[in-house]
Amino acid sequence: MRTMDASPGVPDDEKVRLVSEQMPDEEELCDLAELFKVFGDSTRIRILFALFQSEICVNDLAAALNMTQSAISHQLRILKQARLVKSRREGKSAVYYLADDHVRTVIDQGREHIEE
Repeated sequence: MRTMDASPGVPDDEKVRLVSEQMPDEEELCDLAELFKVFGDSTRIRILFALFQSEICVNDLAAALNMTQSAISHQLRILKQARLVKSRREGKSAVYYLADDHVRTVIDQGREHIEE
């Protein structure tokens, strides 16, 4: 095993082994990257913040965010595909809500990070 004063440019076999053993497989890494891409849009973040307050239908969400129903529906579809929001039918309307508390945790931790 090498020490801190080892020659630059020569891999530390122990560190390489440790990183290799702990690295998730490529499919999991791609899935994680896709999830974080969903958080990369401020409109979707605004929708998530609205859903922190209340379950809500598209009409009310569009009015609250001053956007078209079409734009809101498009973003909700992306959030549903990422399993961040869910919906249920109430009469002719779909009511949207957060899929679970992990969504709030990710956003809260992101806010903490940018405020440091």
